[in-house]
Amino acid sequence: MRHFARIVACCLLAALPSVAGAQTYPDRPIRMIVSIAAGSVTDVIMRAAAVELSSRLGQQLVIENRGGASGIPAAQQCAQAAPDGYTVCVIYHSTLAFNPLLFNKLPYDPDKDFALIARLFFLIEGIAVTTVGLDVKTVAELKALATAKPNALNYGTLGPGSYPDLFLKWLNNQWGTSIVGIPYRGGGPIAQALVAGELQMGNMGLGNFMPLLDGAKIQLVAVGAPKRLPSVPDVATFAEAGLGDYQGRGWWGLAAPAGTPRAIIDKLNAELVKLFGEPKFTAFLDKQLVIPAPTTPEEFAAFVKQDRQRAEHLIKLASTPREDYKPPERP
Repeated sequence: MRHFARIVACCLLAALPSVAGAQTYPDRPIRMIVSIAAGSVTDVIMRAAAVELSSRLGQQLVIENRGGASGIPAAQQCAQAAPDGYTVCVIYHSTLAFNPLLFNKLPYDPDKDFALIARLFFLIEGIAVTTVGLDVKTVAELKALATAKPNALNYGTLGPGSYPDLFLKWLNNQWGTSIVGIPYRGGGPIAQALVAGELQMGNMGLGNFMPLLDGAKIQLVAVGAPKRLPSVPDVATFAEAGLGDYQGRGWWGLAAPAGTPRAIIDKLNAELVKLFGEPKFTAFLDKQLVIPAPTTPEEFAAFVKQDRQRAEHLIKLASTPREDYKPPERP
């Protein structure tokens, strides 16, 4: 009995530093790794969230953008960070749902390397085309052009195996076309490439495209919403445009390295759920054309499990084989 009591006491003493650390957390700035380029919709949202959270937590949240390659370098960096609550990671559908099904030899374990904090929001996506040398206003016209001129159209992706890349493979499979995917580090760079005429089309979060519509620099041809949006009432939904079979839905959330104390996870979750439910912040999210959807860590984990099953279905529709992951070359 004494031996058992001694063991219990030792375990309690070992846990004290973690508990004490959680009680004083945070006592220095927190690094937030964002797995998308600066200027993209998610980056804009998380910078706004970081400002709010810095005020509430009493310490600055410092954004570190690590875009490209389907979020794999960012996920690797997150997985290798110290699990002390001072590194948090903005992750998305590719990180946990698609990448494990598309790549062998990932430099992170999607099931073991992360402590999930909260799902944050869903994207409303849209297909946009350039107006530089391209007179296309509907998906039907885009399909006709892609069919008539094989290999003539370039499409922005976030790298091989990324969500936009998967959509492109599905589209080429459905249309019998050969649209070429060009990798970028985020939706912002893709939108700017459309404006410059470097790309002919892209499918990203609508918030990347909306600021450019007024100047007729790009043309929106379809939105991934259940019904037409009041902001662009003349633009068809995916279903109306004949793309209803593709049931993908992009999401973003926050995680930390595995082993981060649960008390810290709970503290961050509570602040995030509160922030993403406040009227002022949700109004901001509405302007970014995303849908707030904060969860508990457990709800997030259950959602990821379901999302991976949905990803498997979409990957089969796109006829996309697994391949070995190859780290991108550094510039």
